[in-house]
Formats: sequence, C-alpha cells, structure tokens
Amino acid sequence: MQRLKTRPQFQATMAGETVARTAHFALHRLALDAGGAAPIGSGPGASRPEAPQALFAVPDAWLGAMVPKRWARRAVTRNAIKRQIYAVASALEPKLPQAAHVVRLRATFDRKQYVSASSDPLKQAVRAELLQLFERAAARPLLSSRACA
Repeated sequence: MQRLKTRPQFQATMAGETVARTAHFALHRLALDAGGAAPIGSGPGASRPEAPQALFAVPDAWLGAMVPKRWARRAVTRNAIKRQIYAVASALEPKLPQAAHVVRLRATFDRKQYVSASSDPLKQAVRAELLQLFERAAARPLLSSRACA
C-alpha cells in the first residue's frame, strides 16, 4: 500500500466519490486506471492538456488520512487517529481495490467521554468505527475511471 503525500494527490482523491460514511469518518475513493494514473479530467491542472503527469505512478492501493485540527485539537489525538487509520487499512489491504483512498475525520470525539487524548477506549472506538467504514466501502463497487470522467 502506498501513502498519499502531495497536495495534488489528496485533492484529486477528495474530488472522487464518497463511498462510505460513519458518525466520525468519511472515505473518499478515486478509481485509477491500469497504469495507475488518475482519470482524465480529474485533479488540479486538468484544464491544461500539456501537463498529463500521473499523480499515482505505482499501480497499487493508495491511502491518505486527513485529521483536521478543527475536529481533534491535540496533536497527540490527531496522531493516534492517523496511526489507527493506517493500521486498519494495512490489515485490510488485500481487500482494498486499486484506487486512491482518503479517510477524513468529519466530527469530533466527545472529550467528556474520552478524557485522555490517546486513551485505550478512544483507540478502540476509532478502530471499531474504521472497520465499519471499510466494511461499508467494500460493499460499494469500484467505478471504472471512464465512468468517473
């Protein structure tokens, strides 16, 4: 599994479809063609035909995690959630299609319920919800890149 690293990779993937949602997370997916390139007309610079560079050079499953400071104030919480995202995704890697995925935190975890920023109950709740998120995404078929364009 490859990790998304650049802003254009994240932007192109976020422009794809939202395949699953839970109370706290959303999973965005961008189908890649056989060469690993994003579909024509997607991502930044799509209006410039002279720059058809492939954002996803390796044909593999790609994953990125977005944990905004708005929803997780403390860095220790953001890092713990990101570690859980990557751990769950690596465990489910054989089930992931060849596509770019972004898991986005879209709501805060209640600080009254989870007092410590990196407590075991918080980690277990995040893991359980991520498993549910990926299970819902597995039920959705992967659209071909031609259907997205």
